[in-house]
Amino acid sequence: MKKKADVPFDAEKRHISPAPTAAVQFRQITSEEAGQRIDNFLFRIFKGVPKSHVYRIIRSGEVRVNKGRIDQTYRLEEGDMVRIPPLKVSEKTGKFVPARSFDVLYEDDCLLVINKPAGVAVHGGSGVSFGVIEQLRAADPKAKFLELVHRLDKETSGILVLAKKRSALVKLHEQVRMGRIDKRYQALVQGDWKNQRQHVRAPLLKYHTAEGERRVKVDPNGLASHTVFNVLEHYPGFTLLEAELKTGRTHQIRVHLASSGHVIAGDDKYGDFDLNRRLQKAGDKGLKRMFLHAYRITFLHPETGRPITVEAPLPEECTTYLESLQQKTGDGNA
Repeated sequence: MKKKADVPFDAEKRHISPAPTAAVQFRQITSEEAGQRIDNFLFRIFKGVPKSHVYRIIRSGEVRVNKGRIDQTYRLEEGDMVRIPPLKVSEKTGKFVPARSFDVLYEDDCLLVINKPAGVAVHGGSGVSFGVIEQLRAADPKAKFLELVHRLDKETSGILVLAKKRSALVKLHEQVRMGRIDKRYQALVQGDWKNQRQHVRAPLLKYHTAEGERRVKVDPNGLASHTVFNVLEHYPGFTLLEAELKTGRTHQIRVHLASSGHVIAGDDKYGDFDLNRRLQKAGDKGLKRMFLHAYRITFLHPETGRPITVEAPLPEECTTYLESLQQKTGDGNA
């Protein structure tokens, strides 16, 4: 009986493709790839392959650098020659990722800044098959490098920065750690926010609900978190705020606002659920998403060092709702 040919994982096409033979590859490390750990380097090459399998081939010596064995903590250097063995995975491992383009706000040789729509995850995981990063890679499978510089909640729209070079990613992550990236959001909150400018410093702790869903709460045992809120406009029953992030914790803006007594309109995790239902039932004049939008970011360009400021306009569904609130003000219902 004739044996079936092995089916290797094709990292570039991101699906399983039959091939008559599977061969060892040798890859020389470029300046852009240097500095990263060998395990992270292999995870990128073997997308979809279980991490345990990657670690196994490192431990077994199937992966070699300059003909020598290494462990998973080895950091690659420019010019290193890496031996990459063929990997075989079951057909179930392959996942189709549809290519998708997004509104580009800024792009050059090392950066890509897009305007992410609400309702789209930035990456796959936790029940999400794929996100922005996987779709962008599928749209340009020849791209040598594309990684997220930071993240946005699935429900949040606005500016998302990606690095097209490893050197750019490293330098931008350093700016994030040093607090040198200025990120601003617009949020519509329930109620009348009193102070024109207010600092909220409340430690945040991650936890899981009984259903296994990840949440965040204000807790003295949590991580130090700091947000500055500035009033942009008052509306009947609502206030439009600018949120200035001083730290970048998960769900930070949403939880700081909820803990301050002013939930974000449309927030399905920390918001007012009766309010959200009313907003969704209001038809064309309603709001069917969370009103949180990353509208401006300022950072130093990782290669030139010059300041870069990128802005993303409010989505149409948000401006339409604000116009309906403004109409109420004009009608004397403030």
